[in-house]
Amino acid sequence: GLISLHSASYTPNMTVNKNYALIQFSWLLFALGVFFLVVKVGYERWIDLGYLFFGINIFLLILVLLLGDVRLGSKRWIDLGIINFQPSELCKITFILALVKYIELRRYKLDKFSDVAFPFLMALIPMFLIIKQPDLGTAVTFLPILFVILFIVGVKFRYLLLPVIAGIFSAPLLWLVLKPYQKVRILVFLDPNRDPLGAGYTVIQSKIAIGSGGLSGKGWMSGTQNLLNFLPERHTDFIFSVIGEEWGFIGALIVIILFAVIFIRLFNIAMSTSDLKARLLVIGATTFLLFQVVVNISMSIGLMPVVGLPLPFVSYGGSSLLTTMFLLGLAMSVALKRKVF
Repeated sequence: GLISLHSASYTPNMTVNKNYALIQFSWLLFALGVFFLVVKVGYERWIDLGYLFFGINIFLLILVLLLGDVRLGSKRWIDLGIINFQPSELCKITFILALVKYIELRRYKLDKFSDVAFPFLMALIPMFLIIKQPDLGTAVTFLPILFVILFIVGVKFRYLLLPVIAGIFSAPLLWLVLKPYQKVRILVFLDPNRDPLGAGYTVIQSKIAIGSGGLSGKGWMSGTQNLLNFLPERHTDFIFSVIGEEWGFIGALIVIILFAVIFIRLFNIAMSTSDLKARLLVIGATTFLLFQVVVNISMSIGLMPVVGLPLPFVSYGGSSLLTTMFLLGLAMSVALKRKVF
């Protein structure tokens, strides 16, 4: 990730005036400290404080809408002077902690529809606040986490099917509440050439970059789409395009294999513990990371609409890196506690 960010930061005409790799390295050092702190405290203590953290996070999401910094038409950041952070990223952690805490308090039995309704309400509140920023990509990440955890805990299938059916039938209404640029992104996904110089430009350039990389790529800091500044957002949402152009199919495959190793390890940790709340916690973290990886890579190659989700570990962004390392810290805590690492 740092290697690719350094390349994405460099252009001959200096159109990118930040060394994103250096800034991200600073965030990495801080994130590693957070990682070890999370492991030291232990997952049980974090789950016990799940409701408190989730409540604080909801307050921060409201604060963002009132006082947040506006960037590219969106209010997603709180400016602390030295750093900016996104409460929406942290909410992925606090939501998982609060959801696991709720299930633990219910003694892992969600037999009634009323038992299942509360977790959906827990997800809908931050989703609504995040959509108002607007940030549809981050908002939808709560749904796979919610559905997978409820499925693992044994919620009746019909209780999970009802919201899906309701969502399908409410699709026309959801279309009406989408922002104009969000509608354009969906239409451009169906036909990128619909607006090749506007909304479809990034996807087209991303596919050109990845395709031109061929088998082994053009070499580090030698990608023309990157160097000539044809590829927008190449240090964040489309960092995978930089990897594909410079390192080719082989480099992209190595990145995917590395992610697969992480997911397999997380799955083994989850399945090796007898503590159900620990298993749900790791499964929730795995679902979140897997969803972001699949969506980010898919939108880079034109298989999904552009929704603005970073590639974990790789894309530039301190809040995203902190969230990822925090979740891995929770998983490592489970592994060490149960001696399955």
